[in-house]
Amino acid sequence: MKIIEEFIKKESASGILLIFATIFALILSNTAMSSLYTSFLHIPVEIRVGALHLDKSLYHWVNDGLMVIFFLLIGLEVKREILEGNLSTLSQIALPGMAAIGGMVVPAGIYLIFNQNNPIAENGWAIPTATDIAFALGILSLLGKRVPVSLKIFLMALAIIDDLGAIVIIAIFYTTELSTLSIVIAMISLVVLIILNLFGVSKKAAYFIIGTILWISVLKSGVHATLAGVALAFTIPLNAKDENKQLISPLKEIEHNLHFWVAFFILPLFAFVNAGVNFTEISFSQMSGSVPLGIMLGLFIGKQVGVFGFSWIAIKLKIAKLPKCSNWLHLYGVSVLTGIGFTMSLFIASLAFEDDSVFQYTDKLAILIGSFLSGVVGYFILKLAKNT
Repeated sequence: MKIIEEFIKKESASGILLIFATIFALILSNTAMSSLYTSFLHIPVEIRVGALHLDKSLYHWVNDGLMVIFFLLIGLEVKREILEGNLSTLSQIALPGMAAIGGMVVPAGIYLIFNQNNPIAENGWAIPTATDIAFALGILSLLGKRVPVSLKIFLMALAIIDDLGAIVIIAIFYTTELSTLSIVIAMISLVVLIILNLFGVSKKAAYFIIGTILWISVLKSGVHATLAGVALAFTIPLNAKDENKQLISPLKEIEHNLHFWVAFFILPLFAFVNAGVNFTEISFSQMSGSVPLGIMLGLFIGKQVGVFGFSWIAIKLKIAKLPKCSNWLHLYGVSVLTGIGFTMSLFIASLAFEDDSVFQYTDKLAILIGSFLSGVVGYFILKLAKNT
């Protein structure tokens, strides 16, 4: 329970920081400082070691580099929750599992209804399927004791399953042309990491050294680099013995050490470099296009219908139960909050539409609007709900 409370506190605080980072980015991109903001995003950053050459803009280093650490943390959280946490038994996984499935299927369906027969637009079907746990828990923190702890745990478990779904989607649907040599090196690195795990190696440095090789090879392979973070996480042992034969948890130690940097540096920086949409260049008619409508309705309508609908079915079929000390209005309010896609939605949008300007940035603005509506409406629903 202590780990869960610490997780919730950090994610809640991070969500508030994300709001400030987003507002700051929007101010810069919609004032006379817009050129300065754009120049910041395109600062060239180059790393060269012998024949190895990595040359990307700051924007791409954040999305392809720092976000690997974010996905490493997600992988560690998923592994821990499956082995000994809130996803370790069928009864615990039933409700958030069903809710997460509904929260992915229905928004994707709504988006595709608006964008069928448009191959370029169809590629963004996964954008409204995501939930931003930091923002959602940030909203819950504002409500204090009005929201039972069981609902926060439900939302956390749902978001973790949601993130796992996003990882699978990225791996299958957002992979470009493949480099055979890089994939072979990545596979060898992964095998070495698995061997380290099987032999009970507890030295975290060993995992990070091989993990870096894995990241570079995946980055060069055509598979999105963030998947290297997840693969590395799954090979880090939950329990191992150090040189003094003392039982330690490399996984929990790394998770604990990463949480602060991800919550208070990586995610706010990601929000800052991705959320800067210039409103002055977007008209109302552009926002009524199929892509922004699909995203906004997918997040605001699709997520709440999918999460609440599938949860209702699971509870009525006695597959699962309502979270303790909560009622149907509580569950509906949290379902609305899952429409806060923000970080993950922006990330998937950057993969779906590699050219940011292909839809005149209406996709990003739609994510902000859909997430904003979900946050505000979800907040007021939960404020009206009474604890049981």
